Amino acid sequence: MFSQNFYFKTKIVCFKYFRPVKSKKRILLAPLDWGIGHATRCIPIIKALIANNFTVVIAADGRPLHLLSKEFPKLEIIRLPGYNIKYSSYLAMSINMLLQVPKIIWNIKKENTTLNDIIKDYKIDGVISDNRFGLHAIKIPCVFITHQLEIKSPYFTKKIQQFNYRYINRFNVCWVIDNKENNLAGKLSRPNILPNNTIYIGTQSRFEYEKMAKKYDFLAIVSGPETQREILERGLTKALQGRTERSLIVLGKPELNNTSQIGNLTIKSHLGTEELNKVILQSKLIICRPGYSTIMDLEKLRSKAFFIPTPGQTEQEYLSKELYQKNICYYQNQNKFNFEKAIIESENYTGFSRPEKQIINWKKLFSLF
Repeated sequence: MFSQNFYFKTKIVCFKYFRPVKSKKRILLAPLDWGIGHATRCIPIIKALIANNFTVVIAADGRPLHLLSKEFPKLEIIRLPGYNIKYSSYLAMSINMLLQVPKIIWNIKKENTTLNDIIKDYKIDGVISDNRFGLHAIKIPCVFITHQLEIKSPYFTKKIQQFNYRYINRFNVCWVIDNKENNLAGKLSRPNILPNNTIYIGTQSRFEYEKMAKKYDFLAIVSGPETQREILERGLTKALQGRTERSLIVLGKPELNNTSQIGNLTIKSHLGTEELNKVILQSKLIICRPGYSTIMDLEKLRSKAFFIPTPGQTEQEYLSKELYQKNICYYQNQNKFNFEKAIIESENYTGFSRPEKQIINWKKLFSLF
């Protein structure tokens, strides 16, 4: 009996720590835990890695971990603690973030130490980090993913960019999720000065376009970090629950599986990729935060949208103004939310049109590994 148990345990240990033959290279992919947008835009990259004969190991925390574990139930997943940034409901965003800089730097150092253990224990051959600054290593190639090379801020803009580039330059390459020409993120992805290791890899969406009959008048997609996600949820529920039109709210909570009905309003805690893809195509007007991952999805699906940027989140404020000025999407600040006005004004905006076709040479990008 002893020998049998000992043999069984030895087999497990040998499999995990002493893999003598690796048929596929193992890539660690880790998205930031601020909302779920960093995770959703990694989905096409994970699929491309698998299609190119790599084994993907996911490292995530919180809602990104829940989302990716549902999307890829057969992949190895490691819980890697996030930065745990708190959004204040009363402090200005710039002041709130400034106060948390020491915690961010501490977390960056901590995740870098953790990464070395993960590389050893899970036999990692390469790393793809979506905006996690500490996930670089000397011994294996490491990629940093971002769309925000220029971080919009009312204060210390140059210092912030220097901080950003100092960490980005520790990676072998920086993949910018945008097109080099006719870019979607404006100056965020095309600042005057670029990191030396920059490669534009095109926009990334997990969705696919097809023509569908409209089922919903309004689809509200609630996302982002708390407490602002909850504030938006309450405001949209109040605006939609008494209307005669058919509406759907998706709450962006992949850890739950709940559905409720209030008159013509359906509320779902979360929808998987295929279901969300479908309901966006079936909806006349999308109401959501203008996070960049969401914007890439809406462009892919040629949708019409009304944006409510997260208060104080300068990136979303910039993107909503850019699309407003291009006559693509209407927006309102959260403290001036007026849904009746938004419905009327949105009629004057074109929505997203068919995006330019892009061909991504994944084999060339993955040759780094």
